[in-house]
Amino acid sequence: MMTRSRRIRAACLVFGLVAVATAAFGQAPSPTLRVRGTVQSVDGQILTVKSREGDVVPVTLKDGWTIGGIKAATLADIKPGTFVGAAAMPRGDGPMTAIEVLVFPPGVKSGEGHYGWDLMPESTMTNATVASAVTGVSGPVVTLTYPGGEKQVAITAETPLVTFAPAEKSDLKPGMSVFIPATREGAGLTAGRVIVGNNGIAPPM
Repeated sequence: MMTRSRRIRAACLVFGLVAVATAAFGQAPSPTLRVRGTVQSVDGQILTVKSREGDVVPVTLKDGWTIGGIKAATLADIKPGTFVGAAAMPRGDGPMTAIEVLVFPPGVKSGEGHYGWDLMPESTMTNATVASAVTGVSGPVVTLTYPGGEKQVAITAETPLVTFAPAEKSDLKPGMSVFIPATREGAGLTAGRVIVGNNGIAPPM
């Protein structure tokens, strides 16, 4: 039987994952500047990241900041009724091609809809519920539904599939891959949440 302390820790973990998911994939009122790269240093609440563009980016972590990790998911996790975030590229008149798929924890929905995403030029994000999945010529094709619309997304053998996992602040150390939904305050960037690739997988989002 789960002890009271374990129940509290589990509840805190779920709350933390929901908060990270909302920050990472929700459309916030203020513009979100997504920082992707590797940790160079952590000095108190100043996290310095070498971005994928090669820039050195200092980010001030807010009081009470939280951290989440990721781990691999599988095609078996992407089934009707599952809520996912799929970054994808247009592909002519056919289904979009997924460049990453994040499987949300059961019962969690965030940023529902279809909108532009800055992972790659012309990429989009669809946060939606899996309505159906079929096997196409090049692999699985899933139909994602959200209020007011639906999109078809093809998942290839190269598409990273991930889900959220626990992480500790001690996981945030030089060389670790991170994804940070940040906001600009004055001349600098601040963030309340960090996603770290603590299971050997760089956050693909």
